[in-house]
Amino acid sequence: MLTNATVNNNFDFFVGTWTSTQRRRRKILAGSPAGPDEWYEFPGHTRCWSLLDRAGNIDEVTFPTQGFSGVTLRLYDATSDTWSLYWVNSRTGISLPPVVGRFGDDGRGVFGCDDVHEGTPIRVHYIWSGITDSSCRWEQEFSADSGTTWETNWVADFTRVE
Repeated sequence: MLTNATVNNNFDFFVGTWTSTQRRRRKILAGSPAGPDEWYEFPGHTRCWSLLDRAGNIDEVTFPTQGFSGVTLRLYDATSDTWSLYWVNSRTGISLPPVVGRFGDDGRGVFGCDDVHEGTPIRVHYIWSGITDSSCRWEQEFSADSGTTWETNWVADFTRVE
């Protein structure tokens, strides 16, 4: 497993080509149980590269069975030691505001923002964890109660191709 010194608050670990198993909840913030029928699964293919002498990072992901693709642009602010992550998808366009955060001493990255989902104010987290040379996990979770409770609604388990 990569150490925090290796990760060093950056996304170098993600540079390369990946396949992924994507899992999404069918109903987001609907109060439904998280049983197996509440999720659907599909493949993803990702290509990632660094920009701006490692102060930026971009990945392009395609979801061949879902009919859409996306791009994440990550920009590092050395003054605050934080990353801002911008998500764009081919169906809806850019998702603003960016999630902002950093990697902790445990190598886990947590990035968050305030947003609105279907008219409801929410808090959003992106979480990067389980980072190794050949795999990692990304999760998205929403909170409709200012962070008291969280509902994970999208999980991606990545496996490095090259």
